[in-house]
Amino acid sequence: MINFEEELAKFKPSLEVDETEKAILNDKMVDITDILQELMNEIKK
Repeated sequence: MINFEEELAKFKPSLEVDETEKAILNDKMVDITDILQELMNEIKK
């Protein structure tokens, strides 16, 4: 039978997952909502 506590203790996250998470969180990519918001702000001026 699998000892879940033992398996969890051995778990180490993949470096790729950590690197991917950082890349996603630090992404400054502009999407359509950013563009529309900027356009609306310019129209209001």
